[in-house]
Amino acid sequence: MDVAAPTSLGPGRLVVDAAENPSAVLWLGHGAGGGIGTIDLTALAAELPDQGVTVARFEQPWRVAGRRVAARPETLDVAWEETAPLIEEIAGGLPIVVGGRSAGARVACRTAASVGAAAVVCLAFPLHPPGRPEKSRLSELLTPDVPVLVLQGERDTFGTAGTLGAEVGGRTNIRLVVVPGADHGMKVLASSPMNAHDVAELVTSSVLDFIRDVT
Repeated sequence: MDVAAPTSLGPGRLVVDAAENPSAVLWLGHGAGGGIGTIDLTALAAELPDQGVTVARFEQPWRVAGRRVAARPETLDVAWEETAPLIEEIAGGLPIVVGGRSAGARVACRTAASVGAAAVVCLAFPLHPPGRPEKSRLSELLTPDVPVLVLQGERDTFGTAGTLGAEVGGRTNIRLVVVPGADHGMKVLASSPMNAHDVAELVTSSVLDFIRDVT
């Protein structure tokens, strides 16, 4: 189901895959280099509704307008926060877990408190620009006070799972799941221990277990 999401920055769009008897809503944003059709976002939208979780994928106004370059981070936050009342209406009082991939994960972390999120799901959190570890975005990942799940690839050039694990240290509210052999787009090599189907299953099962734990 497509739902128009008007914002002060132009129209956004929600694609809602509704559970028949939902226990929670998972609200997801996309990255700066792609839309809501990535392997991980698509897998969650396809699988979680059958498990009682409604999935709402938000397409930012810049993407709806057909632009190729993402808007500034603060602009992404504005559109996201202005869409929160629509998500609250869809949730009808159920817990709302926010999240997204890459830039969408950053938005979810920065705004978790303002939208009243019960938890945060980060898919391929961009810890730093490729080759620029000194430009760390760790502070954003540490912003939420609620539980945070991070699924990170071993080969992610924006920050490997190993690097991210060392950075978050003993933070008790952050759960890290390593995606073996995966890059930033959750893609794996032919020689990797997992194939694309395995990755999708790992993502969906990890997120579902997390949502059940926190809600």
